[in-house]
Amino acid sequence: MIKGIHHVSMKCNIEEINKVKEFYISVLGLKIVREWPDGIMIDTGNGYIEIFTNVDGNHCLGSIRHFALLTDDVDSIAEKVKNAGYELFVEPNDKVIQSVPEYPIRMAFCFGPLGEQIEFFCER
Repeated sequence: MIKGIHHVSMKCNIEEINKVKEFYISVLGLKIVREWPDGIMIDTGNGYIEIFTNVDGNHCLGSIRHFALLTDDVDSIAEKVKNAGYELFVEPNDKVIQSVPEYPIRMAFCFGPLGEQIEFFCER
Protein backbone atom coordinates (compact mmCIF):
# COMPACT_ATOMS: atom_id res chain seq x y z
CA MET A 1 0.00 0.00 0.00
CA ILE A 2 1.15 3.52 -0.76
CA LYS A 3 2.16 5.47 2.34
CA GLY A 4 3.19 8.74 0.68
CA ILE A 5 5.87 10.28 -1.51
CA HIS A 6 9.35 9.28 -0.37
CA HIS A 7 11.45 11.54 -2.64
CA VAL A 8 11.69 13.69 -5.72
CA SER A 9 14.77 13.04 -7.86
CA MET A 10 16.68 15.54 -9.97
CA LYS A 11 19.86 15.33 -11.96
CA CYS A 12 22.79 17.67 -12.29
CA ASN A 13 26.35 17.47 -13.49
CA ILE A 14 29.25 17.38 -11.06
CA GLU A 15 29.96 21.10 -11.58
CA GLU A 16 26.44 22.02 -10.40
CA ILE A 17 26.42 20.04 -7.14
CA ASN A 18 27.97 22.83 -5.04
CA LYS A 19 25.33 25.29 -6.25
CA VAL A 20 22.64 22.73 -5.34
CA LYS A 21 24.11 22.30 -1.85
CA GLU A 22 24.40 26.08 -1.38
CA PHE A 23 20.73 26.61 -2.26
CA TYR A 24 19.08 23.73 -0.42
CA ILE A 25 21.42 23.62 2.60
CA SER A 26 22.65 27.19 3.12
CA VAL A 27 19.70 29.21 1.76
CA LEU A 28 16.74 26.97 2.67
CA GLY A 29 18.32 25.40 5.76
CA LEU A 30 17.65 21.77 4.82
CA LYS A 31 20.01 18.93 5.79
CA ILE A 32 21.83 16.24 3.83
CA VAL A 33 20.88 12.82 5.21
CA ARG A 34 22.88 10.66 2.78
CA GLU A 35 25.76 11.28 0.45
CA TRP A 36 27.40 8.86 -1.99
CA PRO A 37 29.86 9.29 -4.87
CA ASP A 38 27.11 10.01 -7.43
CA GLY A 39 24.59 11.93 -5.35
CA ILE A 40 23.02 13.29 -2.21
CA MET A 41 19.68 12.98 -0.41
CA ILE A 42 18.28 16.07 1.30
CA ASP A 43 15.62 15.91 4.05
CA THR A 44 12.67 18.30 3.57
CA GLY A 45 11.03 17.34 6.86
CA ASN A 46 8.41 15.03 5.35
CA GLY A 47 10.18 13.62 2.28
CA TYR A 48 13.48 13.81 0.44
CA ILE A 49 15.06 15.48 -2.57
CA GLU A 50 17.55 13.17 -4.25
CA ILE A 51 20.17 14.70 -6.54
CA PHE A 52 22.20 12.51 -8.91
CA THR A 53 25.45 13.68 -10.50
CA ASN A 54 26.15 10.65 -12.71
CA VAL A 55 24.41 12.09 -15.76
CA ASP A 56 25.27 14.48 -18.57
CA GLY A 57 23.39 17.31 -16.85
CA ASN A 58 21.12 18.21 -19.77
CA HIS A 59 18.00 19.71 -18.25
CA CYS A 60 14.56 19.26 -19.70
CA LEU A 61 11.03 19.94 -18.58
CA GLY A 62 9.01 16.75 -18.28
CA SER A 63 5.48 16.23 -17.10
CA ILE A 64 6.20 17.33 -13.53
CA ARG A 65 5.41 21.02 -13.32
CA HIS A 66 6.89 21.86 -9.91
CA PHE A 67 7.30 20.57 -6.39
CA ALA A 68 6.08 22.36 -3.28
CA LEU A 69 7.92 22.79 0.02
CA LEU A 70 5.64 23.27 3.02
CA THR A 71 6.49 26.25 5.23
CA ASP A 72 4.90 28.33 7.98
CA ASP A 73 6.41 31.54 6.55
CA VAL A 74 6.31 31.92 2.76
CA ASP A 75 7.45 35.56 2.93
CA SER A 76 10.64 34.90 4.92
CA ILE A 77 11.68 32.00 2.69
CA ALA A 78 10.96 34.06 -0.44
CA GLU A 79 13.07 36.92 0.92
CA LYS A 80 15.98 34.55 1.70
CA VAL A 81 15.77 33.11 -1.82
CA LYS A 82 15.77 36.58 -3.42
CA ASN A 83 18.65 37.75 -1.22
CA ALA A 84 20.64 34.71 -2.36
CA GLY A 85 20.18 35.85 -5.99
CA TYR A 86 17.47 33.44 -7.13
CA GLU A 87 14.52 34.53 -9.23
CA LEU A 88 11.03 34.53 -7.75
CA PHE A 89 8.67 34.20 -10.69
CA VAL A 90 5.61 34.40 -8.43
CA GLU A 91 5.86 36.73 -5.44
CA PRO A 92 4.25 35.71 -2.13
CA ASN A 93 0.49 35.96 -2.39
CA ASP A 94 -2.72 34.61 -0.90
CA LYS A 95 -5.11 32.49 -2.91
CA VAL A 96 -8.26 30.56 -2.25
CA ILE A 97 -8.40 27.40 -4.34
CA GLN A 98 -12.02 27.04 -5.39
CA SER A 99 -12.51 23.46 -4.29
CA VAL A 100 -14.95 21.79 -1.92
CA PRO A 101 -14.16 22.79 0.72
CA GLU A 102 -12.33 25.98 -0.29
CA TYR A 103 -8.59 25.83 0.31
CA PRO A 104 -6.98 29.11 1.48
CA ILE A 105 -3.21 29.18 0.92
CA ARG A 106 -0.20 31.51 0.74
CA MET A 107 2.39 30.69 -1.88
CA ALA A 108 5.39 31.86 -3.91
CA PHE A 109 7.47 30.27 -6.67
CA CYS A 110 11.16 30.40 -7.56
CA PHE A 111 13.57 28.79 -9.95
CA GLY A 112 16.11 26.64 -8.10
CA PRO A 113 19.78 26.11 -8.97
CA LEU A 114 19.00 23.52 -11.68
CA GLY A 115 16.12 25.49 -13.20
CA GLU A 116 13.58 23.47 -11.21
CA GLN A 117 10.35 25.21 -10.25
CA ILE A 118 9.83 25.29 -6.48
CA GLU A 119 6.67 26.41 -4.72
CA PHE A 120 6.82 27.61 -1.12
CA PHE A 121 3.41 26.65 0.26
CA CYS A 122 1.47 27.46 3.43
CA GLU A 123 -2.06 26.45 4.34
CA ARG A 124 -3.97 29.34 5.94
